[in-house]
Amino acid sequence: MKIAITGLQNSGKTTVFNALTGMSAQTSIYASSMDEPNVGSVRVNDKRVETLSDIYKPKKTTYSSIIYSDFQGLTKGDTAHNRKVFEFIRDADAIVEVVRAFEDDAIVHPDNSIDPARDAANLEAELLLYDLELVEKRLGRMSDAAKRGKRPDEAEKKILEKCKEALYKEIPLRKTPFTPEEQKAIVHLQFISVIPKIIVINISEDAIGKTNPLIEEIAARLSFDRNAVISLSGKIEMEIAQLPPGEAESFLKDMGIEESARDKVVNKGYELLGLISFLTSGEDEVRAWTITRGMSALEAAGKIHSDIERGFIRAEVVAYDDFIASGTMAGVKKAGLARLEGKNYVVADGDIINFRFNV
Repeated sequence: MKIAITGLQNSGKTTVFNALTGMSAQTSIYASSMDEPNVGSVRVNDKRVETLSDIYKPKKTTYSSIIYSDFQGLTKGDTAHNRKVFEFIRDADAIVEVVRAFEDDAIVHPDNSIDPARDAANLEAELLLYDLELVEKRLGRMSDAAKRGKRPDEAEKKILEKCKEALYKEIPLRKTPFTPEEQKAIVHLQFISVIPKIIVINISEDAIGKTNPLIEEIAARLSFDRNAVISLSGKIEMEIAQLPPGEAESFLKDMGIEESARDKVVNKGYELLGLISFLTSGEDEVRAWTITRGMSALEAAGKIHSDIERGFIRAEVVAYDDFIASGTMAGVKKAGLARLEGKNYVVADGDIINFRFNV
């Protein structure tokens, strides 16, 4: 999964990037002018993988991972600059949008005042404007081609008109109902406002552990899912992310932080994108595989290798909790808890699967 971190200049997005990745990308009190994005890969902590690894003691243990990237901040009204930023974002699976709620006289806010709800609204507006420009250019090219005698793709034109109508009403495409066929038809256009996003309110240290009314305010102003709005202190979380695991846990507890920024954003990302994990286990490798909720056994097999999908015969499935309760795979089978499922079986979170195939 690829997650792009963005926000207005001087919102602390690179600090949040460091908090999420444990890296030490350069931060500054000035607006960033980096030519290349910061990129960091982070494993998705999964106690099930850890437990299975302790049991099997495999040669290799592989967790799911997330790739975070961070680029220059957006600038309100600067179309050319923002287009450059959006071109970097547009292939992301999700966006983490950082809005500033911390006060710091040394770090100048581009609007000279701290107003997270305003900033969140401005960021949303920039996404909509970028997508509207894409739609209008595409429709314009269709119109020009039609004048030259080329018949336009009526199906695509209809979808573009639907997108244009939503965007004119200031409705992001992520909230616009599309049929599965329409979703496939607009993938190549790489719209920005269709990408699911999490809004991170970057708070000051003294706001940690307190109820944050900004969550409700931002959700209400943008008609946004309040469960996809979270608050954290990028500065403190960055410091914690640099510590050894044992010290980090102790620091989190001392600060009254129940869940690290890394785990909080990962969990929200999985929830937002409707992701789950199935597991494969054995003496060679224990591994978590990330898939979209609702995927079939056949589709899950393809995540491992196209040959397994092509030669799929059956999936031997054991629920993780059943395996742990039984202690061994032999115990699970003796208890009759191992199942043979066909290609249309809908994979459940935590399923331990052994695929039978022949190619």
